[in-house]
Amino acid sequence: MIFIPLIILLILYFMYCMLMRYESRTLWSGVGFFGLSMMTIITAFFYAFYYSETLTHYPLIMDIGVLLAAAAVLVILFFPLATIIMFFVEGIKVIKHEGLKLTNLLSLIFAIGLFIFLFVGPIFVKSSNKIMTSLYAVISFAVFYLLSVLASYCLSAFLNTFHLFKKRKLDYIIVLGAGIKGEQVPPLLASRIDQGIEILKKNPKALLIMSGGQGKGEDIPEGEAMARYAINKGIDESKIIIENKSTNTKENLLFSSKLMIKESPRVGLVTTSYHVFRALILAKDLGIRCIGFGSVTKWYFTLNALIREFIGYLSMTWKKHVIVIILYSIFIVILSIVR
Repeated sequence: MIFIPLIILLILYFMYCMLMRYESRTLWSGVGFFGLSMMTIITAFFYAFYYSETLTHYPLIMDIGVLLAAAAVLVILFFPLATIIMFFVEGIKVIKHEGLKLTNLLSLIFAIGLFIFLFVGPIFVKSSNKIMTSLYAVISFAVFYLLSVLASYCLSAFLNTFHLFKKRKLDYIIVLGAGIKGEQVPPLLASRIDQGIEILKKNPKALLIMSGGQGKGEDIPEGEAMARYAINKGIDESKIIIENKSTNTKENLLFSSKLMIKESPRVGLVTTSYHVFRALILAKDLGIRCIGFGSVTKWYFTLNALIREFIGYLSMTWKKHVIVIILYSIFIVILSIVR
């Protein structure tokens, strides 16, 4: 009987490993990781309580347990405020370094909006009016639901860029374009190519696919500029395939896949870390099996861009989220009528 919680936990670990092994490009990777973490903590508390009399003979273990529990409580209590401060500060940095425009205000808007919802909204919505109470309940659920989806998205994004080994016997490594200036590769795109080159060194039999067409303000297609950069870095020209027609991520993936002549290829996808997960979801929708590798950029830019990527994800999957919110709204309306 005492081993049942442990057996259940091990079964859940096995199921999660199977999920990550066969199809990690889903929000369930983040949701599953969080759920598994909670189950691990609950199981640990169960055994700590069960063996509490024995543990009293080991004061050091008891002290460590108390400290960990206290730390967990503090993290839970201060996490919302810490999140608001982090996004606010980094949002100011984005504006300072990247300029004042709508796409650079996302971190700041998120921080201010979360502060209003958590600390200001409850003060002004204390009302006995059923309509106002119901409306606030629906809005609160919608915000909480979207924040939960955002948290799952961020966690899934991280898990899909985490690899213990870069040596994966890959056949192709697709590097996604990110815009060039004239014929010059900017730092953001250079970091993607450098990451692709690093992965190529771990997978010497693979071919690099430099993917990107020619956009406004670009003298040549991105794919050609990326190939030149890689060649200047010492990569043999025979190891590079150029895709020069795409204008967005979906076309990057679709056009690049058509250049792969090997059947059932092992594919690695390289882009900036905040962009990896949405690119993987697009690849999944196109039927392209691949794993993602992320290049690093500045933290303030990553936070702002991650919110932009999440908005892009919502635009792809908005229907199911709207259905969940509508169903809850109907439930609240029925409940208010019954009362």
